[in-house]
Amino acid sequence: MHTLFITLLVIVSIGLIVVVLLQSGKSAGLSGAISGGAEQLFGKQKARGIDLILHRVTIVLSVLFFLLTIAVSYFAL
Repeated sequence: MHTLFITLLVIVSIGLIVVVLLQSGKSAGLSGAISGGAEQLFGKQKARGIDLILHRVTIVLSVLFFLLTIAVSYFAL
């Protein structure tokens, strides 16, 4: 059981890294972090198309990552 969870955790981790790297940058350097970051934070610009899909896949993979991490630590006894 422990080996299964570790294998799934590695697969989800690699998938999460790939999905995060595929996402487009939301700001342009330091000036974008100061001015444009607030617009992204409060939802004035909505993601569309592939950005929306990547955003949702990132959320799903991150939840799976945390659940699998807890499962691995629980079954590591």
